[in-house]
Amino acid sequence: MSWIAAILLLLHLAPLVFHRATASPPWAAAGSRSILRAAAADGPAADYAVELNATNFDAALAATPATYAVVEFFAHWCPACRNYKPQYEKVARLFNGPDAVHPGIVLMTRVDCALRINNKLCDKFSVSHYPMLFWGPPSKFVAAGWEPKQEKSEIRAIDDGRTAERLLNWINKQMGSSYGLDDEKFENEHLSSNISDPEQIARAVYDVEEATVTAFDIILEHKIKSETRASLIQFLQLLVVHHPSRRCRQGSAEVLVNFDHFYPLDMLMLDRQEVSSGGDKTAIHNFQICGKEVPRGYWMFCRGSKNDTRGFSCGLWVLLHSLSVRIEDGESQFAFGAICDFIHNFFICEECRQHFYTMCSSVSTPFKTTRDFALWLWSTHNKVNERLMKDEASLGTADPEFPKIIWPPKQLCSSCHRSDSRRNDGSINIDWDQDEVFKFLKQYYGKTLVSIYQKKDIIQKDGANGALEDSAASTNAIVVPIGAALAIAVASCAFGALACYWRSRQKNRKYYHHLHSYKNI
Repeated sequence: MSWIAAILLLLHLAPLVFHRATASPPWAAAGSRSILRAAAADGPAADYAVELNATNFDAALAATPATYAVVEFFAHWCPACRNYKPQYEKVARLFNGPDAVHPGIVLMTRVDCALRINNKLCDKFSVSHYPMLFWGPPSKFVAAGWEPKQEKSEIRAIDDGRTAERLLNWINKQMGSSYGLDDEKFENEHLSSNISDPEQIARAVYDVEEATVTAFDIILEHKIKSETRASLIQFLQLLVVHHPSRRCRQGSAEVLVNFDHFYPLDMLMLDRQEVSSGGDKTAIHNFQICGKEVPRGYWMFCRGSKNDTRGFSCGLWVLLHSLSVRIEDGESQFAFGAICDFIHNFFICEECRQHFYTMCSSVSTPFKTTRDFALWLWSTHNKVNERLMKDEASLGTADPEFPKIIWPPKQLCSSCHRSDSRRNDGSINIDWDQDEVFKFLKQYYGKTLVSIYQKKDIIQKDGANGALEDSAASTNAIVVPIGAALAIAVASCAFGALACYWRSRQKNRKYYHHLHSYKNI
């Protein structure tokens, strides 16, 4: 088995594939989005603003889901900076961390120019006094610095932010918002509608990761039974090849490779009662399927206007739709079975689970194409929405900002609608052009969903931690620098060998379900 040991060593040295060093401090892993979670530290004295230095500045700003960033350059010995910190923190409370009032909009950061490590970074931004604040799109801080007389720069010096009130007013003017220092969570929201802007789905790539982690946590909490083991393996196989986030694909592959360690079959067969994680409970419960940077603790595209709306269910639907358009024709029936069994065995909303499984059971003809399966899932989702529209209307439980609708609306895909008419009960009857619907689904849940990384120019430069993903479709070519391409090639070879070994073991246990390859994990 020396070849297996060699492969495992190779994987250890291929950081694009495995990097799960959860014990490292935030500054030890440049490029890790765990830096951005520093604002969530326990204890009442925790700072909200994220303190950066030259080793993690580019990575943190490249990785953030936020649309804008504020960077404060200060010196720890400066009395004015110490006095200003409470003012800055009042604003940072609104935007930073999992308990942020308005998450995912502005990243508030600080850089200590009194530290020698930051000398070049502070010079890059022509810092002439303390504190000095800058505003701009996060990716622009990575791409270039700032000069006082520089024209047409998207990075701007904040010239009126000496108090929390003045700083927030300045930010509100830039964004056309009306945030207040006294805002509480789910109050005074400015949520973007997804009714007419197809680009909004790009922000959902973060929610797909969040939903994957939440689903995995639910599975662990509600335990694995011997009779549900195979369905979990099938769903993980689907994620390994077709999850839109590479880090979630990698994490799913790790679970599969170590499945017997996490969930020993002998243990499950001996104990017919529910068994949590078989042998090593600590290992599986500490495992983070999409990397240590997820969950972030909040939703982006799937954020509702109330605490109990949207969120996980929205993120899970986006994941399922994304899987449906990323598979190949020959995988459509496998994907259908894996998703139906996963919902039936592991989704804990009983009524939703039963309704979904009933719709799965009504399918009598096997799916043969991606188109057929993607359209079935789309139609199923609309049936669910139609049922919930009636329930929420009668009970008054709908999200006022995001009511359930038959989807996609005309504003989002006019070519999908041949004609719309009203039924006698007031509901809408739509004559769909299913060819156009499928084209829309492929674009919306395929290319557009994973486009945010490319648009923000944050393709991973350093493979040391896997925090940034290009999230390219698993069946498409990936455009990366030569060094990253070489690392991916090495990692793919190693994964291929491990996958072959894992498949041979699972085949002997009759839990093997064929997938064409583990390409582009």
